Amino acid sequence: MSDVLLRIEHLKKSYGRATPLVDVNLTVYAGERISIIGPSGTGKSTLLRMINRMEEATAGKIFLEGEEITSPACNLAHLRQNIGMIFQSFHLFPHLTVIENIMAAPMSLKKLSRQEAYDKAKELLAKVGLSDRAFGYPEELSGGQQQRVAIVRALAMEPQLLLLDEPTSALDPTMTREVEAVIRKVAESGVTMMMVTHSMELARRASTRILYMDGGGIYEDGTPREMFSSPKRERTRQFIHQLKVLEIRIDSPGFDFYGCNARIETFCHENDIAHSTMGALLLLFEELCIQLLLPRLAEPDIRWTAEYSAENEQVTLWIDYNGAPFNIMDSDNEIAMKIIHGMAENAEYRVREGESMVNRLFLTVRKR
Repeated sequence: MSDVLLRIEHLKKSYGRATPLVDVNLTVYAGERISIIGPSGTGKSTLLRMINRMEEATAGKIFLEGEEITSPACNLAHLRQNIGMIFQSFHLFPHLTVIENIMAAPMSLKKLSRQEAYDKAKELLAKVGLSDRAFGYPEELSGGQQQRVAIVRALAMEPQLLLLDEPTSALDPTMTREVEAVIRKVAESGVTMMMVTHSMELARRASTRILYMDGGGIYEDGTPREMFSSPKRERTRQFIHQLKVLEIRIDSPGFDFYGCNARIETFCHENDIAHSTMGALLLLFEELCIQLLLPRLAEPDIRWTAEYSAENEQVTLWIDYNGAPFNIMDSDNEIAMKIIHGMAENAEYRVREGESMVNRLFLTVRKR
């Protein structure tokens, strides 16, 4: 295992009544390339800003190579020489040429000679395809080119850790592809990176590790293969696959059947789900819950969940229910079973030991 570069312990950040970070614990090893994903407002950018001491922690500690950088005694100027940060906006000095933007910090902070800083800047610009722009000004560049210069400026300081906060969010699709290609190249160079991004493709291709943030902390942590192929937790899976979810709970035989049908119809209309698929969902709800489950359960506790993936226009159902373990697909109700098999496929039954709803059935709604 590589050396520990960064360690975060019980980090918390509050703004009045809002607490985006509740309890963050994380160890980052030298050479790791970490992408941070999750819904807006879950503290992803706040975490990066706290690592760079642009935001102060409400509680908890951060250590860089064993030194506590949340301490009041921490030398912020020295810290920011070792941690590079790239923002959504480019923050280039408009009155300096491209190469002067890159040379400024190494000369003033690292005391490189003018020639050393110039040679380094030229080398880095060549790597991102901007050699011919060295003596132009930022206003003469496209947004994608400006962001590439901002990346080069950060790399010129040879940081121990590079932080990228939504580096492509302000760019159009063409410029986004330009910058993502550069980020992947930077990732391959071995620099330790932490990047907040909404681009799942960039996270997949540029990272060795993915953090999914939700609920004020790190909700799930894994390799790109684990997180994109088989995430362990429900909210991660829903986010990564951009799933829309409808959940209906049935806890008595006299539940509001017509109200539930109305919720299914509304869910389908809001998500532009095909009318034929909506009809299938309504039939599956009636056959699975009314015809098969309720007659078996004196005190029902049923959770009927529909997930819709806009990515592949697919609806998946899972039905959790209480009682002794039994697979409702083994029913002798021939009419109900014929309807279910006509509307759905890939039925899979599982027993969930230790759960109040011990039974779970998965179904995929047939595309029609």
